[in-house]
Amino acid sequence: MLTVHHLNNSRSQRVLWLLEELGVPYQVKRYERNRATMRAPAELQKVHPLGKSPVIEDNGRIYAETGAIVEYLLETYDTAGKLQPPVGSDARRQQTYWLHYAEGSAMPLLLLKLVFLRMPMGVPFFLRPLVKKIAATGQAKVTDPQLEQHLQYWNTTLQQNGGWFAGNAMSAADIMMSFPLEAANARMSLSRERHGAVLEFLDRIHARPAFKKALDTGGPYELLK
Repeated sequence: MLTVHHLNNSRSQRVLWLLEELGVPYQVKRYERNRATMRAPAELQKVHPLGKSPVIEDNGRIYAETGAIVEYLLETYDTAGKLQPPVGSDARRQQTYWLHYAEGSAMPLLLLKLVFLRMPMGVPFFLRPLVKKIAATGQAKVTDPQLEQHLQYWNTTLQQNGGWFAGNAMSAADIMMSFPLEAANARMSLSRERHGAVLEFLDRIHARPAFKKALDTGGPYELLK
């Protein structure tokens, strides 16, 4: 049976959701982040040299990197095209774009935003006011303007595509993009006025039975808070 090496509060939640949408049987091996460092435990290095999640095992092979895992699962288990637009269609090209964009363009900015948010907590108390000011400046001048540009891009795309990222129906692109949108919602101040389509997208996917089942399987997911 396919095994998902699942780290709490991580990108691997998307893999669980995809498997639930496709109806693929799987089992989960859980790993918990270090509470102090928020890093993955050393045990994951026994599965993959980088010690990151998600990682899956299937048919005697190891697959890492969310986008690569999603492509493998679609190729292997979605032969009916349930979560893929037709080959050669504009929607299929959009899906390919968003599959790569999610980690290539969106997540680096959101990770940098997280670094700025946590900077003051990682220094001695007497240095925190200075570091807090530096972090605030970094967010105001570097991350937040760019993230707002991305948010408007997502919002417009969702409005134009009937609430989805690739074409006018749900696809694997939406599963890949869910993590950046969850992260943005957790780290930015989103509003219904400016980011209505983004927030409606999150409401819509949270209501899906497969999403709820994956959440039950994966355990508490703090990005939803």
